[in-house]
Amino acid sequence: MEYKITTRDERETIQIAQNLESEKFKNMIICLDGDLGSGKTIFTKGFAQALGIDENITSPTFNIIKEYTSGEMPLYHMDVYRLDGKIDGTGIEDYFKKNGVVIIEWADTIKKYLPEERLDIKIKVIDEDTRLFIFTPHGKVYEEVCDAVL
Repeated sequence: MEYKITTRDERETIQIAQNLESEKFKNMIICLDGDLGSGKTIFTKGFAQALGIDENITSPTFNIIKEYTSGEMPLYHMDVYRLDGKIDGTGIEDYFKKNGVVIIEWADTIKKYLPEERLDIKIKVIDEDTRLFIFTPHGKVYEEVCDAVL
């Protein structure tokens, strides 16, 4: 099952992320995909704000993984674009069980390494301000999260 939501500005994207954060749980995996500039990092900023993280959230393009631990729960923000589908030696899979929330940008590039249960979010650019979010839950708990907030 898919859930679709259209946003018309960054504020609405942040609101969706904050609504989703209200249903967070330990070891939650959110996989974001979309073109450059589609709103993946904006979504992550909204989620982090709702977690109470006061640090500036930026795309971890060159770091691969950024850890934010100042909120209610740790947030592990990943950008796997530069890995070319190879995660050997990165320790990414260890983060799936570190009792935080994992948000992965460009997750499609490492799909074969992702947990079976997760939430995939595809972001499509409609125009300069408008985005279409397509949520695809994998697993009962993620279906329940989507039912609760979307």
